[in-house]
Order: sequence, then C-alpha cells, then structure tokens
Amino acid sequence: MLKLDKPLKQCRILVTNDDGINAPGLKVLEKIAKELSDDVWVVAPELNQSGSAHSLTLRSPLRLREVSPRRYAVDGTPTDCVLLAVNHLLRDARPDLVLSGVNRGANMAEDVTYSGTIAAAMEGTLLGLPSIALSQAIAFQKPPHWSAAEEHGPDIVARLLAEGWPEGVLMNVNFPNASARKVQGVKLTRQAQRKIGSAVQEGKDPYGVPYFWVGLIKTEEEAKQGTDLEAVAEGYISVTPIRLDLTDKSTLTALKKALG
Repeated sequence: MLKLDKPLKQCRILVTNDDGINAPGLKVLEKIAKELSDDVWVVAPELNQSGSAHSLTLRSPLRLREVSPRRYAVDGTPTDCVLLAVNHLLRDARPDLVLSGVNRGANMAEDVTYSGTIAAAMEGTLLGLPSIALSQAIAFQKPPHWSAAEEHGPDIVARLLAEGWPEGVLMNVNFPNASARKVQGVKLTRQAQRKIGSAVQEGKDPYGVPYFWVGLIKTEEEAKQGTDLEAVAEGYISVTPIRLDLTDKSTLTALKKALG
C-alpha cells in the first residue's frame, strides 16, 4: 500500500512536468506543493516534452542544470527527470511523493498513453513512490483557468494521500475548464476512450520539401457515464486510478484454457 509514513508537512515532494521548466502550470504545481510541505524540489525538462510518453534517454548523455535553489532543469524527458532526481540528486533523502504537472491541457482517455505528465508519475510509481499527475483542461486558443488547479489541488492531493492506494497504481487528476468557484466537485472516474492525432496535415517547407504534421483533433463518442471525459465536461474534477500492470486478466485466463 502506498501511504505516507509521516505528516505531509514533513514530506519531501518532487515536482516535475512535461511542459518544461518555465511552464506556467509548473509554477502552479509548485504553489500547490508548498502549501502541503516545506521541502519541495523541482526537477523538470529544459524544453517542452509533451507527447514524449514514458520514454527514457539511453543513447545520449543527460545534463542537469541548477536554475535556483531546489530547482533543476534536465535536457531530457519527464521520465529522465524523475529518474535523475530520485537516483542522483535526492539519493541521500528520497522524495516521499511525486507530483507531475500541472499540464496545460487535460490528460484523459488514451491521452495517458502519450502523455509525458502521466509518464513522470509512472516513473515515480515504478520507483515505489506515491505519484499523482495533475492536468488542467483548456479551451482552444483561450487562457487556462489555472485557479481551478491552484485552489482545489492541495485538498485533492491531501485527501488522496490520507487514504492511500495500492502499489503499482498512480493517480490521474484532471481539472475542468472552469474557474475555481465554478468547479462542481470531485468524481472518481474510469478511463474513457478517444483517439488523438487522427488528423495529419501535409504541406511543403520553404524549400519545397514535403512535411507532415500530426494534428491534435480528437474523434470521440459522446462521453460515457462514469468516465473522466464526462466528469470534466460537466465541470467536475476527475480522479482516475491507473494501474501500470497492463495485463488483460480475462484474456489471459481464456488463452490459458486454449493454449495451456
């Protein structure tokens, strides 16, 4: 069971993201973390790593740059950031908690398979640490309602940690595209289904060389009841437990009968 063994105020919190060290959402998450603890460390990518998924840099060296006290940038992926923080930078006093985000844009449904925000929480989970990914739903070409995450985030994190959850599971929290005062509440949800990147645009660069650009247009059915998509669309904060074991147990049982 992943549960804190000391008061949250005394815990060491590792904060990371996939939007980069200068992202506004990272500053929001720092504020959330500092409301919960006095021992907050930030280790985030130098540049935007959105869509990097759970990728790990293996064929080139990584560089760790101190931005300011307890704030570091890594020229790698969110997974690299968590790995370097836990196994190198903070190896003498490991974090008690990993918080990833606040992502600019929701991470729901199949987004979780592409998301670097989710991946950082995955890495924390693999390292045996309670890990929570936080994302802020947005409207296209409109500024995010960061107040939703900023005001409701500390309470959500504290309540989840007070309860605890099984090993091998991370928490995926999505805030609706609404100001803090318009948030309807919290719903525990399951992961919905939708596809990102279906639209591929073709063009030519100034030299006449063809290129392809993967679009973010998402095709989806009407959000089904009890899903993260439905909750966020209705103005609720969605909390979805995600298990890292991707084995489909029913199929495994059926195959054992057929092939065993």
